[in-house]
Amino acid sequence: MSSISQHFDQVQQRITDAARAAGRDPATIQLLAISKTRPLADIQSAIAAGQYAFGENYLQDALPKIAALADSKILLEWHFIGAIQSNKTRDIAANFDWVHTLEREKIARRLSEQRPAGMMPIQVCLQVNISGETSKSGLNPEAVETLAKIVNDLPGLQLRGLMAIPAATNDADAQLKAFARLRALYEHLRQQGYPLDTLSMGMSNDLEAAIAEGSTLVRIGTAIFGSRD
Repeated sequence: MSSISQHFDQVQQRITDAARAAGRDPATIQLLAISKTRPLADIQSAIAAGQYAFGENYLQDALPKIAALADSKILLEWHFIGAIQSNKTRDIAANFDWVHTLEREKIARRLSEQRPAGMMPIQVCLQVNISGETSKSGLNPEAVETLAKIVNDLPGLQLRGLMAIPAATNDADAQLKAFARLRALYEHLRQQGYPLDTLSMGMSNDLEAAIAEGSTLVRIGTAIFGSRD
């Protein structure tokens, strides 16, 4: 068994344990393997272990991997998790199933317009700067509903939920509070009639807190693929 396969099983067990501790069904939590900067062979090892959804944030690095696996007998799902520049929207719209980092109306409109005919709408999460860090991307919480309304009306996009990367901390209480803020915003939007079903929150060091606060999708890189050199 490869180390990636072993790590994959360990992460799945962490998700199961965290879900059960929170009184949740583990099947309601999706694992997104963050394969950015990882070689194709690592992705192939993860596929062999049973992982089919991958997150990439560098377009130039991602496109060759997507192309190399395009003829896979297994249907893969590609999620874009990086900052989106205007000159990259066409390639993102043509190659990715999901975008987790939408924070601007201009980018939303470009992605919708450039989604190729015949493809399903791009599944979208709005990125929220839930900890108010000046160094972090994402919408201020007060601005989320305005963009949600715009995205909800665009034919090439389907609004699914919210994403956040809270301030890094090993303090479990601080982790829980940050994720609770995103969940409260998510629930507010649902009460306003937005058909959201995805809370993209939680990574290798805080997935347990994220699941305790309702995460439906955890983004895991290091815990599956190991530390980068």
